[in-house]
Amino acid sequence: MVRPFQDGGRFPGPALESLAERALVPVRLLTVPDRRLPALVERTAYFVTSKAIANAAKHAAATEVTVEVCEVGAALWLTVADDGVGGADPHGSGLRALADRVAAADGRLTVTSPPARGTRLTVVLPLIPELLARPRPR
Repeated sequence: MVRPFQDGGRFPGPALESLAERALVPVRLLTVPDRRLPALVERTAYFVTSKAIANAAKHAAATEVTVEVCEVGAALWLTVADDGVGGADPHGSGLRALADRVAAADGRLTVTSPPARGTRLTVVLPLIPELLARPRPR
């Protein structure tokens, strides 16, 4: 299980800094909010970031990953981009699992991955507590 607070840090800053330090590929953190976010949003964003960095190192032959996290209105926008080989299949099992995880938090995941031009994951997660507390269908 991915635990954003395993290092005693707070998402997003310290938790993402810890991910970047442990990554097998250099990671640049561009922007990161300096306040706590709803727990579901923090967990989902951390999980996606962790998986995207691991995938960039393992599958994309990337030499750098950039991470940007910002609040826009009532949503958190997360972008994780690499300079790897691109061509990632958004319908493959790994990215489909990430999309499902994001959808479970009422968010959406967009994958842009042209061949030879890297991969960019963009995640939008609602910050409105009423949406996050809504019961999930079983």
